[in-house]
Amino acid sequence: MRAMVLEIPGTPLKLLEVPRPTPGPDQVLLQVHTCGVCRTDLHILDGELQHPKLPLILGHQIVGTVVAMGNNVDRFNPGERVGVPWLGYTDGSCFYCQRGQENLCENPRFTGYTIDGGFAEYTTADQRYCFPLPEDYNDIDAAPLLCAGMIGYRTYRLAGEHKERLGIYGFGAAGHITAQIAIHQGQRVFAFTRPGDTQAQDFARRLGAVWAGDSTKAPPEKLDAALIFAPVGSLVVDALRATVKGGTVVSGGIHMSDIPSFPYRLLWDERQIRSVANLTRQDGEEFLAIAPQVPVKTDVTPYPLEEANQALEDLRNGQLQGAAVLVVD
Repeated sequence: MRAMVLEIPGTPLKLLEVPRPTPGPDQVLLQVHTCGVCRTDLHILDGELQHPKLPLILGHQIVGTVVAMGNNVDRFNPGERVGVPWLGYTDGSCFYCQRGQENLCENPRFTGYTIDGGFAEYTTADQRYCFPLPEDYNDIDAAPLLCAGMIGYRTYRLAGEHKERLGIYGFGAAGHITAQIAIHQGQRVFAFTRPGDTQAQDFARRLGAVWAGDSTKAPPEKLDAALIFAPVGSLVVDALRATVKGGTVVSGGIHMSDIPSFPYRLLWDERQIRSVANLTRQDGEEFLAIAPQVPVKTDVTPYPLEEANQALEDLRNGQLQGAAVLVVD
């Protein structure tokens, strides 16, 4: 089968012929139709997320059809379409799994990082971490739901109850999906983009943001909560400065540059900073139930599988509106 393979971090992916994987007892074999391209893929490619499986097939927003199953599989049948997210395995027995925090599992495996992902014609996945997908979405539009959507939803949920005025820093794949949910639920969204990115700002306004501007600017009114999807540590300080007393700042990224020091007065008045680590299956199920109700519309730029490096470079350079998706078959 064809796959885009990372052999050495810091070097481009290579299009190679590799053996088609065989599903284990609890796994399904999927024919991959599409796979979203995520900033986390860039962090792995660049070596910012260390100790990946090597060689590695990237990709953790997989839409595919079940073509074979291991002996223990009982959740799916051949021909069913499923989605595969970032969290690909948990042990189910550690301290965190036992208290309902499987996203913090001590022995996790991650799709497209410590196990092979979806930048390929076929992949295997643990049946427990596959999701039936809403019929409302075709293969291309469904792919961003599996990370940008699910992680965005968890980030949004962890902002708490008081988020009537919601700031979103970084208006890409996760930002544009999360904004739609927030607006549907009655929040007023303030969108922050790279300085001078008027295209992204116009995009945010079209989706219903009440204000859109440079991330270096203060919003016209104080925020109840802020979500950060851009991997820029200084935005945490900017967001604290922009929130009201008791406000919450949630970082939704897996990697971020260092947060600079800041005066304690910005944190005082019971402001809080939170981070999001991975997701739970409950997050995924809740989000996939909500998305068709909004309905969430994903803004997607498709690329053929062999142009994965170009998709990653366009993401790196901020040349995408919404999400990039590899079309495999």
